[in-house]
Amino acid sequence: MTATSAPESTGPSQDLHETIRPLPKVSLHDHLDGGLRPSTMIELAAEVDHELPADTPEALADWFVRASTSGSLEAYLAGFAHTTAVMQTAESLRRVAREYVEDLAADGVVYGEVRWAPEQHQQRGLSLDEAVEAVRAGLDEGVAAVEEKDGIIIVGQLISAMRQNDRGDEIAELAVRHRGAGVVGFDIAGPEDGFSPARLAAAFTELATQMVPTTVHAGEADGVESIRDALVSGRARRLGHGVRIAEDISVVDDSAAAEEEGAAEDEQVFQVELGPVARWVRDREVHLEVCPTSNLQTGATAGFGPELADHPVDMLHQLGFNVGINTDNRLVSGVTLTGELALLASTFGYELAELADFQINALEASFLGLDEREALSAMILEAWQ
Repeated sequence: MTATSAPESTGPSQDLHETIRPLPKVSLHDHLDGGLRPSTMIELAAEVDHELPADTPEALADWFVRASTSGSLEAYLAGFAHTTAVMQTAESLRRVAREYVEDLAADGVVYGEVRWAPEQHQQRGLSLDEAVEAVRAGLDEGVAAVEEKDGIIIVGQLISAMRQNDRGDEIAELAVRHRGAGVVGFDIAGPEDGFSPARLAAAFTELATQMVPTTVHAGEADGVESIRDALVSGRARRLGHGVRIAEDISVVDDSAAAEEEGAAEDEQVFQVELGPVARWVRDREVHLEVCPTSNLQTGATAGFGPELADHPVDMLHQLGFNVGINTDNRLVSGVTLTGELALLASTFGYELAELADFQINALEASFLGLDEREALSAMILEAWQ
C-alpha cells in the first residue's frame, strides 16, 4: 500500500474561514464544560464567589489557551476545575447548554453531540437526573432560539462517566433512563492512562444489552492497547480522538526502489503496513473523532512530531480510515470547527469536497436515527457542492 506526502501549510486565510463558516457541519466530540463563553463564566463565577484566573472575557480566553499548550493531557484538564465550578446549579447548566447550542449554530453546525459528565456537577446538591434534565432544557431552548432565526440544528447528549471515579454502573443506568429524552449515547472520559475501559466492562455490557451506543475516549493519552480495550471491553462504535491508532501503522520510504522501477526522481513513495488493531479499525469503519489542535496541545500526537503537518490525520484519511474533525473544547483550546477545518485545508491542501467528506463520515457515524441522517446528509452534500 502506498501513500504520498502532504503539502506544507501556508496558514488559513480569512476568505477560507468565511467560505467554510456558513456551510453545514457535524460535531461529535465537543465537551459542554470545555466550551463556555468567557463572559458567561465571569458572571456565573461572581454568583458563586469562585475566583477565576482572569477578570475580563478576553484575558480569560487567553489564559485558557496558554494553559492548554503545556503538551500534557493532565495539565490540559486542570482548567476544567474553573469551568465545572460555575456549572453546579440547574440554572447555570441550563444557561451554558442553551449558549452551547447557539454558538454551534453560529459556526454552521447542524448536528451536534454534546458530551459531559453529570457526576461532576453535584457539588451544590443536584441529583444526576436533575443535572441531565437541566442540560436537556437548555439544549431545547437553544434549538428553539436557532429555529426562531430560521436556522437548523439538532443536538443530543452523550453521558460521560469519569473513568477514574468507579461510578460507571450508576452513570450507565442514568444514560439508559434518559435515552429517548435527549440522551443519544454514552462515553467515558478523564485520565486514559491507567484507567482502562475494562474497569467499566459491566457498565458497557449493560449498555449493550439496553441497545445504548457507546463512544470511548481512547488513543489520546495512551496507545494501541487502550484502543483495543475500547473496542473489546467498551464495545465502542467510535473512538474519541483515536489518533494513536497510527502507532499500529508502519510507514517505510520506498522512493528509491520506486525510482528504480520507473517512478519520477523527486516522487516520494511510501510502503504502508497496518497492524491488527489498525486494520480492524479501518476495515470496519470505526469512526475516529479527531481533534487536531487539542491533540497538539495535550501531546497526543507528540510521537509523530510537534507541528500540525506531522499530525497523522492526513495519513489516516489517505489510508481510508473513517475520520471526522472536531474541536474537543472550544474555550479551552481556543478553536472553532470552522477554524479546525480551515487549518486542515491550508496544511494538507484539502478542497471543499474533502472537508465535506469529513462531515458525512461524522454524520453516518453519529447516534442519530437513519431517517434524520439521510435528510441531513442530502442537505450537507447539496450545500458543500
